[in-house]
Formats: sequence, structure tokens, C-alpha cells
Amino acid sequence: MARIVIIGAGIGGVPAAYELRDRLGSAHEITVVGSQPYFQFVPSNPWVAVGWRDAEAITVDLAGPMEKRGIRFVHDTASRIDPENQTVELSGGDSLEYDYLVITTGPELAFDAIEGLGPENGHTHSICTLAHAEKAWADYQRFLENPGPIVIGAVQGASCFGPAYEFAMIVDADLRKRKLRDKVPITFVTSEPYIGHLGLGGVGDSKSLMEHELRERHIRWVTNARVDRVAADGMHITEVNEDGEDRRSQELPFKFAMMLPSFRGVPAVANVEGLCNPKGFVNIDDYQRNPNYPNIYSAGVCVAIPPVEETPLPVGAPKTGYMIESMITAIVHNIAADIEGKPVESQATWNAICLADLGDSGVAFVALPQIPPRNVTWAKQGKWVHWAKIAFEKYFLRKVRKGHAEPVYERYVLKALGITRLTGK
Repeated sequence: MARIVIIGAGIGGVPAAYELRDRLGSAHEITVVGSQPYFQFVPSNPWVAVGWRDAEAITVDLAGPMEKRGIRFVHDTASRIDPENQTVELSGGDSLEYDYLVITTGPELAFDAIEGLGPENGHTHSICTLAHAEKAWADYQRFLENPGPIVIGAVQGASCFGPAYEFAMIVDADLRKRKLRDKVPITFVTSEPYIGHLGLGGVGDSKSLMEHELRERHIRWVTNARVDRVAADGMHITEVNEDGEDRRSQELPFKFAMMLPSFRGVPAVANVEGLCNPKGFVNIDDYQRNPNYPNIYSAGVCVAIPPVEETPLPVGAPKTGYMIESMITAIVHNIAADIEGKPVESQATWNAICLADLGDSGVAFVALPQIPPRNVTWAKQGKWVHWAKIAFEKYFLRKVRKGHAEPVYERYVLKALGITRLTGK
């Protein structure tokens, strides 16, 4: 019997557990460690922050579905990984022994990298977690009573730009519905070298498309922007030129601000010698294994992926939902092969597919593969994307609730986009 421990119960960890159970049957032990007692559909957080969703609508308690599938669920966090003795120590004092470890923790949010950033000890909001989105919604309601300037964007070193664009457009749509848009100047601030870069070097005509969307909504933007510090009522930024040299500094006043931070690895993972890169992201080979510890696999935001290209300010490469799903499937096949004494051969198809909601419209981005040069690259806009993302949310939550293991992107998103097969890393 193999003992498999999965750290992280999000978009990577939960499907990994279900797929492993389907692939391996009941003969092997699967344990999932989650920092929350529920699964949360993170892509819905921008909607939570403006009151379009609540926690109940986008969460699923995990104990019941996991038990039905014969998977042990532990509500706790990992405090230390000991790869030599193949154990994971938990914050509650227990420890888990493993034969295979799957790390899908997601990142630690590096708010402390910039003075005044973040919802806990700073002056900006976040939509990275459900708790942060709920706090943003509480403050947004107070903001609506006395509206003023809003600043939204992503700081230097960020690698997840799509939700920032989504939130800016969603806020615009929400304010228009409330007949308050004329009272709220919105500025989009990003470390990207141009609008629509997305950490991907652009996708199709994403630059023109996203610039058009911002112009249509009267949203001003500042690119190549470094956030120096944030005060209670103003964000101090510096624009840099193509060589990364300071060009102009300014203060942007705001009454409400949401800035996505840079990411780094969670301490329990980052502190393992030989496991991670300097930022604490897990180094993996072509088969999702760590080169130094081949029985440790990793997928999702916590894996190390180099930037797509050099930019004036640090811009990371995103790990999108389809890429994560593909990583998980490769891990499942490789663990099964290793247990059966077969060669490990499965590789993820590192393709980027994203449905970005724009409040009352949306944009679908496809980059095959994610890192250029690409076989396919396009972006398409339309109201259908908005409705497709709503349908996708419900589909994914139903999958988690029922314990289904089928790949959601392969079954739903690719079919919706008219794509039948994706190959190539």
C-alpha cells in the first residue's frame, strides 16, 4: 500500500485527490491537508468583493465528499516537511508519513514587500483569498456611501494579472448599475510593460483588446509602474522606462484600492533545502517531480516557472487553471506508473486558457503553449465569456461536491471554445 499525502485543498489539490482515487482504486491511502475546512472557487473572488457572490455560493465543505471517496481530509496546515524521513509535520502537532508527497499549497502573499500594502497591516485590499474578498466587500459598501477615486492593479513581481483586470471591469460595471460611476475615477496600475501583457508577453491582440476595454470604461492606466509605498489615502508609484530607470513619480489618491501582490512559497515548503528556488517555489522536472526528491511532486502556483521574457519591472508567469489541471493529470499518471513499477513518462501540456469576466462581458485567452513561440495564440471578446465563466463556476463546484474526477477544462472549457485536442509543452 502506498501512502500519498497532498498538501493543499484548492483547485489543484482536490482534483488530484479525486483523480488519484479513481486511478489507484481503494488499495492505497490518500490524505489531503487543507488550511480551510472547505474548497473555495478562487476565480469567483472578484464577484465576492462587490457583493455579487457570498461565501456559501462558492464554497464546498470537504469532509463529506472526501469521506465518500475514501480520502482522509485533515483540516490543518503543514509546518515542516522532512523529505529524508518522508514526513509532514502539521501545525496542530500531528505528523503524516508518506511514500509520495504532492505539493499544491498555492503561494504565500508577499504584502510585506511594499510598505502599506495589503488588507491586514496596510491600506489596500486583495481578492486572493475568500477572507480578503469578504473584507473588500465590507469596505466597498462603506465606500459606496461616500465614493471617490479607486486604484486597482498589480504590483511589481506579481504573476497573476487577469484578476486585476477582471476586478477593475467588474467594479466599473457595478458602479454603473448603481448610477455612481460618474463619481468614481478609476486608475489601473500595473507593472506590466503594456496593457494586456498578462505575464505572457501578450496573447494574440490582447494589448489592443484590453486597451479598448479600458478606454470604453473610462479607466485610466499606468504601465511599467513600481509601487513604492502606500499611505492611507494615496499610492506612491514610479514609472520606469524600457531600461528600468526611473522616469516619473506620482501619488495617486484613492478612497478604495485593490492591488494584487507578488507571490512566494509558503514557509513549510520554502524552508526545505534543495526543494525550491530562491523565491520558495518548487523546482520540478518534466514529470512534475522535484529533481532532488523524486517522490515529491508539485503543481499549480507553487511551482517554479521562469518569466516568459525580460521586462523593465519583474513580471512573473501565471499558472492558469488549464495548466494546473494538466499538471495534476500528469502527476496522477506518474505516481500510478511508479507504484506499478513502470517508467514515469507523463508530461503536462503547458497551455494557457483563461476566461476573464469583465462584469457584463468577457475575454477568452488561449496561448498554446503558454511560453512563446506558440502554435496557437488568440483572444476573443464577447458577452458569451461572462456567461461561460458563470457556468464554469457552477460546473466546477458540482464536480467538487460530487467527488468527480473528470478534467473540467478538457470536458467543459475546451469544448466551449471549439478546441478538441491540445498537445505540446
